[in-house]
Amino acid sequence: MKNIFTPADILLPREGTDMTKWASLACDQFSARRSYWEDMSGYVAGAPSTLRMMLPEAYLGEPDVEARQAAVLQAMEDYLVGDIFRQFDDSYVYVERTLPNRKVRKGLVGKLDLEAYDWTPGSASPVRATEATVPQRLPARVQLRRQAALEMPHIVLFMDDRAGGVMAAAAAGGGEVLYDFELYGGAGRIRGTRVTGEAARAVCERVDGLPGPVVFAMGDGNHSLAAAKNRWEELKAAGAPADHPARYALAEAEDLYDPAVEFFPIHRVVMGSDAGGFVRELSGDDAGTLVARADALARDYTAEHGGTVDYIHGEAEARALAGQPGGCGWLLPALDKSQLFGHILRHGNYPKKSFSVGAALDKRWYLECRRIR
Repeated sequence: MKNIFTPADILLPREGTDMTKWASLACDQFSARRSYWEDMSGYVAGAPSTLRMMLPEAYLGEPDVEARQAAVLQAMEDYLVGDIFRQFDDSYVYVERTLPNRKVRKGLVGKLDLEAYDWTPGSASPVRATEATVPQRLPARVQLRRQAALEMPHIVLFMDDRAGGVMAAAAAGGGEVLYDFELYGGAGRIRGTRVTGEAARAVCERVDGLPGPVVFAMGDGNHSLAAAKNRWEELKAAGAPADHPARYALAEAEDLYDPAVEFFPIHRVVMGSDAGGFVRELSGDDAGTLVARADALARDYTAEHGGTVDYIHGEAEARALAGQPGGCGWLLPALDKSQLFGHILRHGNYPKKSFSVGAALDKRWYLECRRIR
């Protein structure tokens, strides 16, 4: 299948915008540390920000969650009416992200054709999920996408670009500098250049030439992309034209074998339960390093003894939460990224939240936007 990942009409704020206040960390980070989001909200204050166009997962389950979601949708409309955007037609963005450890991770922002993607188990599509998609988590996301005027991704796609064709072409074709700034909270620096015209066509040809039956494997944003797919299927069934903007999803493609792409574990923490009993049950099990076993034991144990399970990025935060009364944790190992493509071809998806691409602050930040209606 050709033209899976192509240039997009990308929206960025106009010159003069404080880009450090504009960009926001992915919503699924610091889900157990609301203070991070409160501090960032105070820093942003009334400035234009992607923080206002998303809902951090730290606030899910709160009594005012519907009001917060309505405010997200309204912010999108306000920013469009307020003419804060400039649009870069038919373009990729070549991204160089300097991480806090000083490594530079390279990426390419474009739009993914959802016709090439299928998240269901047993899929043979050229774009695959890598972790189990939980259908119950999709309706709320689909509903939000139905109403949203814009999308802004923390979706990351992995490709096998060890030959260097895609990223080399993108780096060589990069022209106008679209942004170059420090990210909030010591998360490093990010620089994006526009790739368009003949340079973009050259990049697209390299993408079409990527090897293997799996062209892209999900690196982050499994449920966001699945929701986008479900929404496109709704529109298609209702007679939407083939070139409808919701047929596509904005994403960042990265080379899985880039040395700056690192896999980190996502730890499990049980809170508000009989922690001593959980530890005793766990100590008799020799499968403590397996993600699937961790999930099964945590689910079954809390069903019997009460409590909740959370998925925590970062060992220090997991240890701190597990140290609270009634808490305990399970520190998991990082997966070997070189096994990712082979595993999903042979065995299908990993369990949900099996790995994280980088530490919490290394995640993709909301920055570029695109109209979806």
